[in-house]
Amino acid sequence: MRFLAFVGAVAILVVIGAAAYFFGGYYSVAAAEPSPGIIDWALERIREASVERHSVASPPVRLDDPTVIKDGAQAFSKLGCVNCHGAPGVKWAKFSEGLRPDPPDLKDAAGELEPTQLFWVIKNGIKMTGMPSFGLIGTEDKELWAVVAFIKKLPSVSPEDYRVWSQSGEPPSSK
Repeated sequence: MRFLAFVGAVAILVVIGAAAYFFGGYYSVAAAEPSPGIIDWALERIREASVERHSVASPPVRLDDPTVIKDGAQAFSKLGCVNCHGAPGVKWAKFSEGLRPDPPDLKDAAGELEPTQLFWVIKNGIKMTGMPSFGLIGTEDKELWAVVAFIKKLPSVSPEDYRVWSQSGEPPSSK
């Protein structure tokens, strides 16, 4: 019984100490300073679990349709995704280098995330990352699914293809 009382007292002290640390302003929210590893680890696990739990929508279009991919490249450019994530042959905007955490390389995300997960992130955004909610600004789901189709194709998109697709009505080739 004494052991349980000791554990309870330690837990209470840890909670009080954490509250004093965070709410007392000792934890720096400055993007210029690295976060303690435990904070980054916890936020990453929370983000992954949340995206996995909430991403249930099914695509209303074929994600391998060249016209949908082209529309996605145009939307990717129009919505400003290229500013933070870059694109084939296009560097990201300088300000994105100051975002913490860094915006992910979407060529990697294309292979790591399911289409439903990409859609959920694009539509809802991610708190404390700089990733906005495109659903919140009224972007239609069909356009967001087109962006997902483009991201899934991204690892094989050449700079020339991106330039043409994002500026014209020419559908992508079936590479």
